[in-house]
Order: sequence, then structure tokens, then C-alpha cells
Amino acid sequence: MHRTQQKGNVFSCSPITKTAAKHVEKTANLLGYDAYVEQNNDELSMKFVLNGQYVSRIIEGCNSFSIIILFLAFIIAFSGPLKATILFGLFGSVLIYVVNILRIIVLSILYHRFPEYQDILHDLLFPAIIYGLTFILWITWVKFYSNINKDASTKTI
Repeated sequence: MHRTQQKGNVFSCSPITKTAAKHVEKTANLLGYDAYVEQNNDELSMKFVLNGQYVSRIIEGCNSFSIIILFLAFIIAFSGPLKATILFGLFGSVLIYVVNILRIIVLSILYHRFPEYQDILHDLLFPAIIYGLTFILWITWVKFYSNINKDASTKTI
């Protein structure tokens, strides 16, 4: 368990998870939904309430932080020019975070409308979105910005 999360008499999610949950709430409200988040008193999660119904929980794995770290590790491992690495890293990280916030909202809306499909939506469709985006960013990085292609074109046998 992370030191920023607490379990015992009072549950408290990490600040990163709370921030992501608040961004989900604000974005859903901007999109016209009556939504709010609150700390779940029964587990380490944030409750996401949509139109008065508790539709989903936001846990540490939902904050996209681990995916952003994986994304950044990849572009650093297949380095390019420093400026490009920093800019692409920032752009990609923000894009992953924003898409993840929208993914949580859409997933929750679909949970609300089609509760019988929760398992398939959560386990198959929506991970494909966030991991698919990360994969596309990696391919873009290697193809256009990484030094890996530049090194291969200058080598002779």
C-alpha cells in the first residue's frame, strides 16, 4: 500500500487518485451531467455518482499515472533529441491523462445505461482505448522522433 493511501478506521485514496477523480467530476459537469465524486468509506476508492446513481469507483489503477510512467520510460529508452523527448513526453502524458478522464466518464455513462455489459466494457473495450493510445504514441515516437531509425539508416555492413 502506498504511504499516501490510508486504510484502517478511515479510508483515504492517494492525492493523485483524488485529483483524477475530481477531474472526472468537473469534466462530466462541463459535459452537462450531474456528477460528483466522494471518498468511499468502505474501500480505497472514490465513488463516482452520475445523475444521482453510484455508477463506478475510481481506484489507484484508474488515475493513468502508471501508464504515463510506462509511456515515458519507453520514449526515454528509445531516446531522441532532448527537446523532442521532453515535448513529446509532456504532450503524450497530457494526452493519456485527458483521454483517461474521458474514458472513465464514457465508461460510467455506459455503466449507467447498460449495467449488464459492465464486465465486457471494463475488461475489454476500455483498456483497449488507453493502451491503444499509448501504443500509437510509441509507434509515432519511434517512427518520427527516436534516434533508432536515424542510427539504422547510417550503418553499413
